[in-house]
Amino acid sequence: MENAAEHEKLADALAGQLNGVRRVLRRQLRAGLTVPALTGSQVELLRLVEGAPGTGVSAAAAQLRLAGNSVSTLVNQLTEAGLLRREQDPADRRSARLFLTAAAAARLDAWRQARISLLAGALDELDEDERGALAAAVPALARLADVLSQQGSADGQRG
Repeated sequence: MENAAEHEKLADALAGQLNGVRRVLRRQLRAGLTVPALTGSQVELLRLVEGAPGTGVSAAAAQLRLAGNSVSTLVNQLTEAGLLRREQDPADRRSARLFLTAAAAARLDAWRQARISLLAGALDELDEDERGALAAAVPALARLADVLSQQGSADGQRG
């Protein structure tokens, strides 16, 4: 894949397929909800705080590759919904540390189980070669996200 036209074709196909998978997955997961749906960004923030309790807003923004004001808005929304708890940082009283509430932990567990079940069921419908191709693509997709994030950071520094 040496020429720009092939790269552009791959980029277009990849973006379309990733968006399609994400849309279908989100739609099917939301279909069974008995509580108001969370946005993808809200879920990502909750998952981040679950994995790193006490993280700050700036650190969360960097990890999620979002602007600080966007994460602050998410924090406010999730705090009002009773899913996130803000505590003052003892080392810097201007900063807040973020923690999940019990309701958020339970909701994330239920969401995770539903997502795993849905995807595992779909993977069962694929043949072994297709599952192998997807497994092999996971590290490349993670690297692609890192490259895109670095490009975005560099663009932000230039502009």
